[in-house]
Amino acid sequence: MRELFEEAAGQSPLDPQEAVRRQTRAPLRKRFYTDVGVAEAAGGFAVTLDGRPIKTPTGKGVTAPTRAIADMIAAEWRAQGESIDPLTMPLTRFANSVVEGVIARVDEVADDAAKYLGTDMLFYRAGHPETLVAREGRHWDPILRWAAEELGAHFILAEGIVHVAQPEPAITAARAAFPADAWSVAALHVVTTITGSALLALALAHGVRDEDAIWTAAHVDEDWNIEKWGADEEVVARRAARLVDYKAAAGILAILK
Repeated sequence: MRELFEEAAGQSPLDPQEAVRRQTRAPLRKRFYTDVGVAEAAGGFAVTLDGRPIKTPTGKGVTAPTRAIADMIAAEWRAQGESIDPLTMPLTRFANSVVEGVIARVDEVADDAAKYLGTDMLFYRAGHPETLVAREGRHWDPILRWAAEELGAHFILAEGIVHVAQPEPAITAARAAFPADAWSVAALHVVTTITGSALLALALAHGVRDEDAIWTAAHVDEDWNIEKWGADEEVVARRAARLVDYKAAAGILAILK
């Protein structure tokens, strides 16, 4: 099992797509287990293969914080056929990354996600055409209002891509709303990096919008361009790969909310 995921060892959870790219170059391993179970463990629940708990590539035990999360990880292992394909196991990859790279540095990971608050996608608006301007406002303005009214984070909007410095009190207020546990922080980071917006990730974590609404909000500009000019196959493929990891992280946040 260690060989299956060793390519992802040492990677931040934090860049799930790099782990995927590495795994696509690795040969698939044969399935080596018959039974998949979930057992209580110190601090949570462990997924077991033929009675033995799964471990990260460096040999650390993987303990999910809730039974529901452990069940979802176990389902990935049950779904494997004759060979094991890590690309179809986003939650297992996520769990490995949490144990390897987040538990010992939760604040550092949270601070890394918080960097997006200075240049968040939601701050930079199109000046034209009117249909795109209106669409951005429809999907992004409610999130910014929520941040202002509920978090006390008042950000500045700009037209175009010229950088605008955000008020430190706004960044501090939004950062204070980040979760504190390792699994939630890791999931928040994944959503932030995939969507390009810490505010969208925060809105998802706090239940302001569901995962489908957040995904749509993250792709307003891209979808508008697709409608006008058509879809590029490479872009579509990358988006599909990101969606897999996004849904895994969103599922974690939904359970831990």
